[in-house]
Amino acid sequence: MGYEVTKSDEQWATELDAQEFAVLRRAGTERAWTGELLDEKRVGVYRCRACRNELFRSETKFDSHCGWPSFFSPLAQDRVELIVDRSLGMVRTEVRCARCGSHLGHVFDDAPQTPTGDRYCMNSVSLTFEEA
Repeated sequence: MGYEVTKSDEQWATELDAQEFAVLRRAGTERAWTGELLDEKRVGVYRCRACRNELFRSETKFDSHCGWPSFFSPLAQDRVELIVDRSLGMVRTEVRCARCGSHLGHVFDDAPQTPTGDRYCMNSVSLTFEEA
């Protein structure tokens, strides 16, 4: 897919630290319960760390007890790209930033306590938080 923001691996590597690059550009995963945004409770906006695309609002964040920040819906469906992920011997749905293609996490349909039933399980390192 062609993205609005495109850069070479070398360019991304100079703009992101090693962990950010591993997660955002190589689809890695940060360790559970370690992300700086896991317990963030303030009102604000969550953006893609790579391109600053506005992805989620605090109103959709919920405590899913999974170890990563979770949201029940993106700001708009065109802000994220959903891709079938068959890695690790299972089928999951990967969530990428629709503006730059960076890996954000995965979405699961296992949150019946939310309005959508979805749990967008995101890596803190893939996001920045901007207080309202």
